[in-house]
Amino acid sequence: MADIVNLRQFRKAKARDERETVAEQNRISHGRTKAEKSLTKARNDKAVRQHEQGRIEKPEQD
Repeated sequence: MADIVNLRQFRKAKARDERETVAEQNRISHGRTKAEKSLTKARNDKAVRQHEQGRIEKPEQD
């Protein structure tokens, strides 16, 4: 004989599993690891510093 299953709980569990699979796919396609984020930030900071180093400041004219 089959086990008695509460259909409401079964539907909620099934929906929860489906949402989790969609979330996992989104994390893979859209998410970045902390290492990737910090590497990008370091590269951007370095580019800004190099750009600022090449700036020529003009003396003020009175």
